[in-house]
Amino acid sequence: MKKLILVLGVLATVISCKSVSQKENDLIVVDVFLHEVENDRVKVTVNPGPIASDSLKFYLPKTVPGTYAINDYGQFSSDLVALDYDGNPIDATRQDDNTWVISNSSSFDKLTYYVDDTFDSQGEGGVFSPAGTNFEAGDNFMLNLHAMVGYFENTKETPYKINVHRPSNLAASASLPVINQTDQGSYVTDEFFTDRYFGVIDHPILYTEPDTTSFDIDGMKVLLSIHSPNNVHITEDLKPALEKMVQAQKSFLGEIDNTNVYAILLYLSDMENPDARGFGALEHHTSTSVVLPETMTLEQLEETMTDVVSHEFFHIITPLNIHSREVHYFDYNDPEMSKHLWMYEGVTEYFANLFQINQGLITEEEFYQRMNEKIETSMAFDDTMSFTEMSEHILEDEYKDSYYNVYQKGALIGMALDIRLRELSDGEMGILDLMKTLISKYGKDTPFEDDDLIAEIVALTYPEIQIFFDKHVTGSTPIPYEEYFAKVGVEKTENLSKTGYFLNGRTPFIDVNQDEGTVFFRESYPMNSFFKDLGIQKGDSIKSINGTEYTLQNIRNLISTSMAWEEGEDFKITILRDGKEMTFEGRTAQPYIKKTSLESAEIDSDNPKFRLRQAWLKG
Repeated sequence: MKKLILVLGVLATVISCKSVSQKENDLIVVDVFLHEVENDRVKVTVNPGPIASDSLKFYLPKTVPGTYAINDYGQFSSDLVALDYDGNPIDATRQDDNTWVISNSSSFDKLTYYVDDTFDSQGEGGVFSPAGTNFEAGDNFMLNLHAMVGYFENTKETPYKINVHRPSNLAASASLPVINQTDQGSYVTDEFFTDRYFGVIDHPILYTEPDTTSFDIDGMKVLLSIHSPNNVHITEDLKPALEKMVQAQKSFLGEIDNTNVYAILLYLSDMENPDARGFGALEHHTSTSVVLPETMTLEQLEETMTDVVSHEFFHIITPLNIHSREVHYFDYNDPEMSKHLWMYEGVTEYFANLFQINQGLITEEEFYQRMNEKIETSMAFDDTMSFTEMSEHILEDEYKDSYYNVYQKGALIGMALDIRLRELSDGEMGILDLMKTLISKYGKDTPFEDDDLIAEIVALTYPEIQIFFDKHVTGSTPIPYEEYFAKVGVEKTENLSKTGYFLNGRTPFIDVNQDEGTVFFRESYPMNSFFKDLGIQKGDSIKSINGTEYTLQNIRNLISTSMAWEEGEDFKITILRDGKEMTFEGRTAQPYIKKTSLESAEIDSDNPKFRLRQAWLKG
């Protein structure tokens, strides 16, 4: 769950005539009152127009596309009141976290309710920060509208007009244009329009003091907006790296071109007074919302944004243009999940790495190392689990903890399939070519049948590809990575590599439980030699080290302090394991980790393996 822009009245011409002339009775009209924050809550009203039925249900989403998690966004809404045309309350009963039933709805006029932001909720209410909301009165508002705006039963295809009443010092950043702007004296109203509910959830909006920039790449306007609470980073500093990245992506994709405007919304969290804690990004069809720590250096921010945003941008391939009926007709409160996370997230993550070697942004060695790290990380999961079965049931307790593996083994499925296609076609066809063919067959308005996709892929490629899917995607046979690398003249080597005590480069050996504020050794990453020899096990929670207690609040101090440790110093650590407190003592020593590497074999340029490798990486 990995998780660019400005807003603009100047894009008002993009909106269709339909949005301007739409009759009020054909619209669901939403008002969001950002200028009147009460008790750190935002008031929302929703008016569906005339209602013919005697009873009506109103929903906030249980889940939304791209998150692959049950988040119950209705948990953040309270004090809902249904009003009749005379302004009098009528009966509205809360059925569950996300559902209200409005009785006597033939006289129903509108709803009013209040919404708390997710960033300030305990544990963020389980919501990944880039999919959440933040309300700081007069300063900034991160709006993922699925956490604020709901829908009435049987109205998901009804157009929405959204009026955002905001402080005049703030400006909107989004790929959805402001079609009308009205100065109300003490505040300003921005009017947005979308032709169905999906457009509400598909367009995050960042309101902040304006720091925006844009650039044009082959006819696509890219908008970048940053909220940096301490003004550590500005858009103009980050713009060159992003411009280089997006240009490389467009060159890699070739004729695939799906949007005239793409927005990147970057929210930087003040780590001295942290709000958002879940760092990453969430994709949307024409934008991405990103949350990262403000303490990153510009170099770290550039590298992270290249990896994170490129992944989100490649979602214009899938699921935007290639998706099943389950995705196209997504049920926000009773979802049926597609079997093809290997494609939606796995192939997307693979492309986010492949394009960088293809376009010369990283070296072959760096690309191999990235793939090797994914192999190592994926081994912490059940390597025999059917990927299609896991995907179909990803919201269930038995499978949900495997979701992170879609970015590991899912990407490796994409890589292995790419190599196999290149091998069968003598280098002429790769997985990007396959995706382009699927786009021409389906496209964003035509979903495929979930059970038919693999047969369609086999029909478009080679019979041998059926065997690949039967074994490694629908089946339980682990991918023999060394066999696939051998096809392209890449070899595996193994050696010991120095690490830090708590960091292997920038990859941590430890993690935090944000709800409990505890620090523990990761179960999905190898233990380094120092702690392994000391007797520490994966999953152990750190209580204290050398007499100092450590929690989420001072974990950065532990990492910085450990960098100054010298070999041979007395060392004492107290941990919790299965509820029992245990203490281990020893002397500090240089940590090592067994590290496998991938390297290009020494082969001549006329060797078929060399030619296949060139087609794979540069074709």
